[in-house]
Amino acid sequence: MPQHAAKLKRPLDRLNELPEEILLNILERVDTLDALRTCILSKRMLRFPAMLSRFDIDIGSLTRHHDKASHGYNIGHIARYNNVVASVTEKMMCARNPEVPIIHKLRVRCYLRPDECLPITRAFASIMATQEVDHAELVLLVEKTFLQCKYEDLLCNAKRFNTCLGDCSAAFAGLTRLWLGSMRFGELDILNILTTCKRLEYLRLSFCDAARRSVLLIEHDRLVELIFEQGKFEAVHLNRVPKLQRMTCAAWHYPVYPLYFGYVPQLSNISLTKRGGSLCMDLQLSRLLANVPSISDLHLNFLSEKIWVVLECPKLLAPMLGRLKIVNLDNLPEGCDIAWTMFVLEAAPSLMELCITVWDHWCYMVTDQELRRKHGYCEKANVEWQPSSSGFKHKNLVKLTIHGFQPDENMAQYVRRVMEIAVNIGKISLLDGKTCEQCRDLDPKIKVCPSAYPTTSQEKDMLRVVITKGLRMAASLGVIIFSS
Repeated sequence: MPQHAAKLKRPLDRLNELPEEILLNILERVDTLDALRTCILSKRMLRFPAMLSRFDIDIGSLTRHHDKASHGYNIGHIARYNNVVASVTEKMMCARNPEVPIIHKLRVRCYLRPDECLPITRAFASIMATQEVDHAELVLLVEKTFLQCKYEDLLCNAKRFNTCLGDCSAAFAGLTRLWLGSMRFGELDILNILTTCKRLEYLRLSFCDAARRSVLLIEHDRLVELIFEQGKFEAVHLNRVPKLQRMTCAAWHYPVYPLYFGYVPQLSNISLTKRGGSLCMDLQLSRLLANVPSISDLHLNFLSEKIWVVLECPKLLAPMLGRLKIVNLDNLPEGCDIAWTMFVLEAAPSLMELCITVWDHWCYMVTDQELRRKHGYCEKANVEWQPSSSGFKHKNLVKLTIHGFQPDENMAQYVRRVMEIAVNIGKISLLDGKTCEQCRDLDPKIKVCPSAYPTTSQEKDMLRVVITKGLRMAASLGVIIFSS
């Protein structure tokens, strides 16, 4: 066979032909363990791991290849995979090319086991002492889910973390992001974490608390984002967090205001999630947001149950919502009037985008009737609301989105009303209901109302005409967009 013909038949190595900077860019976008597996396939790429400036070393890259059906999954496997993560972290930090002085991202996700975590935290401390690290994140997993954890497990998890924190505080002093879950701390433990993690910009606590009905006091100079999920804190007091911009509070448990805002001058994004019942205290936004005049993005998730915000007088709310630009109202119960959401428009003159999701999401809802009665979950009911002024007009709303739109009188009249008062509305997206694969595996006795969403172009055009009939808006038909 001629030599040129053999070259033509040889498979092209397109990856190896790419310029070095592009190859490094690709490797930095994938899991670091996957990048290492790729680099051993080429002599040219063997030196690339030492040149990386972004690291995402995730134990999930190992566990997803584990054959649980054949080998099971136990403490021994966790220890072995944790040791791999520790070894890789340690070796990669030691082997770094000194010509790449800045680490833009260093993220490690592993199980919280002090013996294996200590090499990881020491590697963090060593690299932070010798090189500049823009973003350093540690995600510590526990061996049981929260639902599997007993009281003793929560205490043990917190004790393990405190051991790691004490053994190598220098590593935690350089962290910018930290995610902890399923821990019950002592009274001063979280204060110690905040004091130690001086560079922390992001803190997420999932299923964590410091004894039932404890009040958490937060003061930190650099925190930008805080997330509290399913904790048993009675309340979180943000006394002084001058750089805080984003705050999420999901599922508070007690009939008190879950958040107190002290000095938070930059806070602009707040997300609240709550499954409301008859025992749930309704929140007055004027009281909750009294010290947050700069809020521009508000997200309220009702988990398909009772509406737990008080529909207050617009004049009372305007000082708090005067700069509000975006509002998301998630998981409103199906079949109920949504006219009450107009109170947001009346109280927020600068609002530009309003997104409403109407959905009975069965994954979130308690479906057993006895449990519903026991925990005070209500039957569906409309929220009573009356407009404060018949001549009200809104000049800044440009976009309305409704997920779960149905062509009934309730929603058609709502859209028409928005078009009447929002004189500069540019786009109204009326979308079909959201779906969830997991909902299909729930109790087959649950009755799900079939969607009447328009499917043909004729149905959609007819509905546009019905909604806009008599309106004076120019090109009002083109404003309304349906799912394709």
